[in-house]
Formats: sequence, structure tokens, C-alpha cells
Amino acid sequence: MYLFKLNLFLSFICYVWSGAIQITSSNIDSILSSNELVFINFYANWCRFSQMLNPIYDQFADKVAKQYPQQGLVVIGKVDCDSQSSISTKYHVNKYPTLKFYRHGIMTKREYRGARQVDPLFEFIRQQVESSMIKLSTPNDLLTLDKKKHYVIGHFDSETSENYQIFSKVASLLREDCHFAGSTNKDEFKNERPTNDIVYYHSSQSSNESDQYYTGLINNQASFYAWSHEKCIPLVREITFENAEELTDEGLPFLILFHHVDDHQSVALFQREVAKQLMHERSGINCLHADGAKFSHPLQHLGKKSSDLPLLVIDSFKHMFLFPDINLISVDGKLLQFVKDLHSEKLHKDFHQPPKAVQIIIKRSVSSISSSEYSACITTVSNDETARKLARSIVESRLAACVNIIPGVRSIYEWQSTIHEDNELILMIKTRQEFVPQLIEFVKKNHPYDVPELIELPINSGNQDYLKWIDGIVKKQSST
Repeated sequence: MYLFKLNLFLSFICYVWSGAIQITSSNIDSILSSNELVFINFYANWCRFSQMLNPIYDQFADKVAKQYPQQGLVVIGKVDCDSQSSISTKYHVNKYPTLKFYRHGIMTKREYRGARQVDPLFEFIRQQVESSMIKLSTPNDLLTLDKKKHYVIGHFDSETSENYQIFSKVASLLREDCHFAGSTNKDEFKNERPTNDIVYYHSSQSSNESDQYYTGLINNQASFYAWSHEKCIPLVREITFENAEELTDEGLPFLILFHHVDDHQSVALFQREVAKQLMHERSGINCLHADGAKFSHPLQHLGKKSSDLPLLVIDSFKHMFLFPDINLISVDGKLLQFVKDLHSEKLHKDFHQPPKAVQIIIKRSVSSISSSEYSACITTVSNDETARKLARSIVESRLAACVNIIPGVRSIYEWQSTIHEDNELILMIKTRQEFVPQLIEFVKKNHPYDVPELIELPINSGNQDYLKWIDGIVKKQSST
């Protein structure tokens, strides 16, 4: 009996202090479905940043297991992306290490981008474990809700009821997008809940909208989730520099209205037409609006200026497609057809094979600016932070007009008699040819590599407006 108890105790110790759980294609579905919260480190053994994170991540996993031993609450896992490539492909992992968070089996929209030490990682999990739902004790608590926010509010018979459990689960799934508040004190909330459980959407005070009640079955999770999602997440959201990366992580192409900051009329029109024409396309397109003055760079790529606003554009992450005439947005079906042409690849085909009349115009435009005064230079770096820092410093130093950061590159090379294989990012630097020697010296001085790559590719031809724009940013040596 003593030996049995000792073995049981040792088994428990090994389970608690075993680091992150190794996730494979054979166990991932069961882990995601049987746990409320799952946090996964997607790593590659050959990646030095993965190697640096692995021991820290295992310590963090042990700390979470000790603090939250309840079965089915939280699991800290890790995926070897080389041996489990099907998992990394499914969840669009193309850089290492990548940390993703899952709630009730559903991947959240935002990757973890915080500090990668034990305490910050643990603090993130602690915040996720805590319920985001506001519990209402008396009707007076309704008066204390933030009047600037939207809420989904529910009044229930008890915390153990099936309706309340579904309400709590949906509140957890939508915690990043919506605020939920609920009561389970039926005696205190007789006026709000005269007979049965009720749920309603309460908009912010500024919207001046009346409460909208949910009329379906609360215990039908799919139906209630769909209703809450529609109420909580606007049809059209604003894209900014702060949230652009998170919106990109959602994986949907962008339909963006670029407008003047005070042009509320165009935004309202766009919102109405999206609601009218694109309600059934929400799963395939991200409808956004943006301050055109702040996002001047994509406009320049389209050969447009702030005086051309408002403009409607689809960004497929490969190409940008311009809606032909913003004045036609209200014509029945025009906006819908624009989106359908993206999904049918018609926009892509027309981009590469424009009609003959357009081809003639393009050829004339390109031939008028055939020159090697301009160069595209290429260098590589190991991580996003270095890429952003180096790119910004190059542009701020007026050594280039634009630097594109291209992720997802795997480099195989020999260094100090050893073959290496690393994930890298490419920086494509657009400048004037005469600035290339200065650019090379600048990169050598500011690059973390001992021998940084920097290759010059002459730009023999291109969009005349774009090359003129480079001139405006990178002044000719003779004029400085």
C-alpha cells in the first residue's frame, strides 16, 4: 500500500512539473475541445529564438499547472512545426516562435505579442482565467455601467441554469469584442425578468438606440453566439497603425474606404452600403475605413493623392485593387460585384492581363520613364523588431523613400564552416542609385549581423509618378 501511494505521488509530481504539453495531430483536437483555455507555442528546433524561449516556456507551463490544477481549465502546450507541419499550416504559422491562444477550442484573433518571460506570460494567463463578465447584484448596478460602451445584458434564474452557462461561455468567446453583464438574483430583478430568462443588447448612450432583445433560444449556443457577434462587432471598423497587425492576423482581405478625417458622410454611406450589399460576405472580407492622410503610402502606390479622396480599395495582401468610381458605390450590386470579382480572381487576372487599351497606356507610361537612376536594395534580418527599427532609421535618414518588410523567408547558408537554416525577413529598400554607397555603409553600421547582406537591383523602368515620389523623398545629391 505504501509503495502504491508513493508511485501515485510521484506520478502527480511528474504531471505537474513536466513543462508544456507536446501537442501533435493525434491529440490537438481532444486538447482544444476538453479545455476552456489553451495556450500554444509554435516553435522550430532549428530557430535560435525558439531555442531561447523553450526553457522559459516550460517554466511558465509549470507555474500555470501549479496555480491552476483544475482539470479542463487551462493547458499550456507546444507544437514542433517541423514534425507537425499540418498543424502549423492549419493555423497559418509562418514565423517562429509564434504564441497563439484558444478559448473553448476557437483560436482568438490576436496572437500573444507581450514579453516572453515567465512572469508576463503568467500574468497574461491569469487575466484570461478571470471572468470578463460584470455580475449585477441589484438593479442599481445597471446605472453604473459605462454609458460610452455597448453591452449584452442577461437576467437569469440561477448560475447553475443552462441558459446562464451558455451566456457565460459566449461572453468568454467574445470578451475581446464586447462587454457582457448578467444577474442571477431573480428576486432583485423582478421588473427586468418578470417570468423567463431574458437577454438584450444595450447600446451606448451616444447612439441613442433602444434596447434590442434576443428572441431565440438562449441555450442554442450557435444562434446566441451569432446574434451577439452581429451586435458587438461593427460591420465597418476603423483601421489604424495600432490595430493593423491584429486585423491582418484575422486572415481576411481588406475592403478599405480611405477618406478625409472629417468626411463622416462618406463613412456613413459606406456603412449603409456594406449593410445593404455585403451582409452575406462578412466571412470573406474585412470592411474597414481609414484616415487617408495617415495612410498616404498605399495611396501613393496606387498613384493617388489626398485630393483624390475618398477612395475604395481591396487589399488582398498581394495586390491592391481600386474600385473604379466611388460615386457608383450606391448602385445596386456594384459593391457586391467588386468583392465577388476578388474571390473569383477576376480582379487578379485583370491586374496581370489588363484590356488592350489599358496595356497600351501602361506601355507608353513605362517607356517614358526608362532609367537606372533608381535602385531597389535588399537586405535580411532575423526578427520583426530589428526589421522595423532598421527600416525606420533608413527612411528617417532620407537614404530611401520606402522600405518593404517581407516576412516568412527561410535562409540556408554556410557560416563559420557550419550549415545554418534560419527564418528571416527581407527588407526591400527603394532609393536613388547615387545614394546606394551611403546606404551600404549605413546598413553595415546599424545591422546586427557581422556581414549583412545588401544587394542592389537597378530599377530600369516603372510608374513615373512613383519614381517622382522617390525623388521628392530622397533628394538628388546635387541639390543637397
